[in-house]
Amino acid sequence: MKTCKKCNLPETYETIVFNENGCNICVGTNKYKNIDWAENKKKLLNLVNKYKSQKGYDCIIPFSGGKDSTFQVHYAVKELKLKPLVVRFNHGFLRPKINSNTERFLKKIGVDFIDFSPNWKIVRFLMEESFRRKGDFCWHCHTGIFAYPLRLAVSFNVPLVIYGEPQSFHSQYYNVDEFEKENIEKFEMLRTLGISAEDMVGMVNERQDEKISLRDLEPFSFPDEKEFIEKKILPINLGNYIKWDVKSQVEIIKDLYGWETDELEGVPDELNPYGSKIECFMQGTRDYIKYLKRGFSRITQNSSQLINDGVISIEQAKKITEANEGQIPPSLDIFLDFINMDKKDFYEICESMEVYPHKRDKKKNYKISKKTSDFDKWFKVK
Repeated sequence: MKTCKKCNLPETYETIVFNENGCNICVGTNKYKNIDWAENKKKLLNLVNKYKSQKGYDCIIPFSGGKDSTFQVHYAVKELKLKPLVVRFNHGFLRPKINSNTERFLKKIGVDFIDFSPNWKIVRFLMEESFRRKGDFCWHCHTGIFAYPLRLAVSFNVPLVIYGEPQSFHSQYYNVDEFEKENIEKFEMLRTLGISAEDMVGMVNERQDEKISLRDLEPFSFPDEKEFIEKKILPINLGNYIKWDVKSQVEIIKDLYGWETDELEGVPDELNPYGSKIECFMQGTRDYIKYLKRGFSRITQNSSQLINDGVISIEQAKKITEANEGQIPPSLDIFLDFINMDKKDFYEICESMEVYPHKRDKKKNYKISKKTSDFDKWFKVK
């Protein structure tokens, strides 16, 4: 496969376009560094001043307990002086250290917190169906973490919703200097995998004996658009208004709240120094599926970002990725047990969704990545 001469991302990376300067992804990263952040900060302050309330909540902040959402809450409370309602859509696979980080952080900072867990049976159906249809089992998570806080914003009449990273950090659906809006168009384009809630109900009911209804999928569905507009719900990305510096942000939450990073299944520690994607114990399997479909995984993605940040060279990145890409995660067995699927079906589904020109070498003897230290604490069906 062709790869970017500067950041090493492959041609199967979503939205990538190669150019004389490398690719549009690494060019966008460099462009982000040159935005007028003082001016954007003024826009943020003017915006939040309009939404500060004398009663109830000033804003809603979607929260996972990871590094970004922890910093979002910190910044909103300590820098913007807002009173937030912090909302976690619990996808069902949170790791022990994230839960302890969350408990410690919430007690130290002092905010109201809603922790919502969707129906576990419904989640299982959704995971199986979205994997079979799209090779991505995270439909319930993609939709729920965005839809559920927005539904609360409508119900509680709290118009301002503060997310963290813009989509432009990871793809070029948007320009890095563009103020993204979490509206229904973006939700349908990026969150639903092209499967509406109505379609999902029909798909699940074709396969499962236990039937579901559209009512069961309300937590995963965008709010009523008319009501959303009438109540002037405004979801923003904090990273559009302040320079998103992950290294310094992680240092802040570590120093102030004792936030701790963790291992990431299948990824060498040196490629994940700031604790990206450590919330979910299915992350290793999700990354492995990306490798099966596109020929790269989190290892290549993280190393590419570290190249752009000047932490490692492209030669170092290539050496690490060649030694580690394609390893089989121990969490794969947990995932397959959960959706009641055998490995033959799993690999056939992934193979049917390979992105040209990637083709997995079936004759290669792939290693199994080491178990993380908390593996035995992960929920298992069997």
